[in-house]
Amino acid sequence: MRCVIQRVSGASVAVDGDVIAEIDRPGLLVLVGVTHTDTADEARRLADKIWRLRIMADEQSAADLNAPLLVVSQFTLYADTRKGRRPSWSAAAPRPVSEPLVDAFAAALTDLGAEVGTGVFGAQMQVSLTNDGPVTIILDS
Repeated sequence: MRCVIQRVSGASVAVDGDVIAEIDRPGLLVLVGVTHTDTADEARRLADKIWRLRIMADEQSAADLNAPLLVVSQFTLYADTRKGRRPSWSAAAPRPVSEPLVDAFAAALTDLGAEVGTGVFGAQMQVSLTNDGPVTIILDS
């Protein structure tokens, strides 16, 4: 799994012009990509790491602050752009593999006590955010 974590002062995700999830206070926007070999155990470990990662103000974690998280699936995190100008998506897992793992990742955060909003898997989404810092971190499982 690959996650891009952005510390935000607010963020939202909309589908067809309707906001389906948002956070209106300091929290984390997490873009999640899944590759073919990822497992539910990796999803749980990555969720725990992100929840406890000390990237909030004053070196605190989202867990310390009970900060909300917005989780959005993003297969493009596995784009291969080494050849030509058209990205290859072959490293991104297909929906039957990736959707349950993104769901497991969000569920693991919820089980840890996080307030979690999500996008809609496979939908054309509009993600808005105010990056705080800016702080952006990439994690691979």
